[in-house]
Amino acid sequence: MTADTLGATRTTGRRGGPERRGHRSALLAAEPPWVTAFDDASLEWRRLFSEALGTFFLVLAGAGGGVVAAVSHGAIGRAAAVTAPGLTVMAVILFMGTVSGAHLNPVVSLAFALRREFPWRRLPGYVAVQLAGATLACLVLAALFGRVGLLGSTLPGPGINDVQAMVVEGLLTLGLVSTILGTAAGAQNVGPLSAIAVGGYIALAGLWSSPISGASMNPARSLGPDLVRLEFSHVWLYVVGPALGALAAVGGALILRGPGGDATAARAAQGTLGGIVAAAAAHGRQVVGGGASAGGDAEPGGSAEDAAPSACPPPSVVRPGGPETPPPPTSSAP
Repeated sequence: MTADTLGATRTTGRRGGPERRGHRSALLAAEPPWVTAFDDASLEWRRLFSEALGTFFLVLAGAGGGVVAAVSHGAIGRAAAVTAPGLTVMAVILFMGTVSGAHLNPVVSLAFALRREFPWRRLPGYVAVQLAGATLACLVLAALFGRVGLLGSTLPGPGINDVQAMVVEGLLTLGLVSTILGTAAGAQNVGPLSAIAVGGYIALAGLWSSPISGASMNPARSLGPDLVRLEFSHVWLYVVGPALGALAAVGGALILRGPGGDATAARAAQGTLGGIVAAAAAHGRQVVGGGASAGGDAEPGGSAEDAAPSACPPPSVVRPGGPETPPPPTSSAP
């Protein structure tokens, strides 16, 4: 927001009455569709359903590997079990990232909020449905196969104590959240490659570290089986470790890219539900008229809304990936 606009807002605020309301309406009308659509409470249920569904698929693959390995007497190898969640996250980001941001992980939602790219008021709802989706996936596995394979619970490996496992989880999550925040940032401009980066990191982390801690990197992934089994002896390390790793990743992003509020990253974190068609139409009018839209990072201290251009950018696919280029041609995490 420019100094002139801010001054006008303050002046109008002192006058009050219809003039103030009219000025506020004019400011709202200038917002890009993805901003106003994200504040539309009537669309919130779609975002929450998206997060629950995506986390359900993630945990179904993550915990399901251990369950199916037990049922099939080892037919599922470790490489397959740790690769499946990464591929699932990749698919979820691409098919529904524009709806909710496809966080699929409470610490990813927390990291985006700390970066001022996701509203704090949305955080409790996202975390609740992520936990619900994870628990539902484990209930489905228990109903289908019984409570075998510890329902895919993440536990420290043989000879590994809780502190060691927690430190590994923190380090793994540092890398995961750094990847998510980095590929969501407008400066990277990686488009759909963000989904490959995030899914690839999850698989890579599991390949080298799953014998140590299970390579969860996601409190919802670990809490789902524990809630169904009512066994919480190790759950603390899968909450504390990822949380500390996410905080460290936010600190790293501060050093690398400043305090946050990137408009492109905000679109990635929040999704563009409700604004996609309008944004595409506006972009088409700009092209026909010879205009150009430009995005960019927010200035330090600004918000994502302040940084967003008044001309609507083309639709983007999100996060746990970053923005996508206009058609042809969105989350998290284990």
